[in-house]
Formats: sequence, structure tokens, C-alpha cells
Amino acid sequence: MRIGELARATGATVRALRHYEQAGLIGSEREPNGYRDYGGSAVVRVRNIRALVGAGLTLDDIRPLLGCLDGDVLAGRPSERVLAIARERLAVLERRIAAQTEARDRLAAALAAAGSAGAEGAGSAVAAGALAGHAAAGSATEG
Repeated sequence: MRIGELARATGATVRALRHYEQAGLIGSEREPNGYRDYGGSAVVRVRNIRALVGAGLTLDDIRPLLGCLDGDVLAGRPSERVLAIARERLAVLERRIAAQTEARDRLAAALAAAGSAGAEGAGSAVAAGALAGHAAAGSATEG
């Protein structure tokens, strides 16, 4: 099937399918005219990839699971390997949420201080300080 047909069958965009292929998660044969031709098993594989991405995993997280993507990955009990990947992704997300919560709290405090300071210049300095702290915290969200 061609890429547009696969997109319609799975609800994925053509762009996402190209991305999955570039990441090595799906494969296609090239027709003489250059069009991609996907096998019938690609539908199941793409649906599984989309389900795992929807659950918060990245394509890098999914790559070690290639051997499982052609079956119903959500039906059975996850392996220890899958659970370890999911736990690590959850830890990354929790660190990002904590960093974003800290940045939000600093900005809210800066805005509150700016409102009670009464002087626009003082408020701008406080807000600038909070934003500088946010920029530093932003580097903690990588992962």
C-alpha cells in the first residue's frame, strides 16, 4: 500500500509515517516510480507506534521494542524491558514537570511582587530576575 493509504488506515499523517521510517521503526520498498510501498503488517505496526507515543514514549524509547510491534502490544502483560523503559520515561516527564512548576512559581511570585511594588521599574527588574531564573531552569528540562 502507498503512504497515503497507510496514513488513512492508521490515522497517522504522511509526515509522521516518513518520520517513523527515518527512525527505522517501519520500512517500505520503493516502486520504480519512487513511491513507497508498505506491506500489510505496517498497519498494525503504525497503530502500535501511535499507541506507545500516545502513552508518552518517544521513538527512541520504542526502537528496542521493534520485535513486538507487529502484534497486539497493548493486549498482554508488558515485559520487564518495556516496564523499565516506561519507568525511565515517567521519571524524565516528572523532572520536566517539576522544573516547569518551579519556573511557573517564580514567574507568579515575580508578577505578584511587581504588582505590590507599585513602581514599574522595580517590577520589571523583578520579572527580569524571574525570567533569568526560568532560563536557567529550562536547561534542567532536557532529557
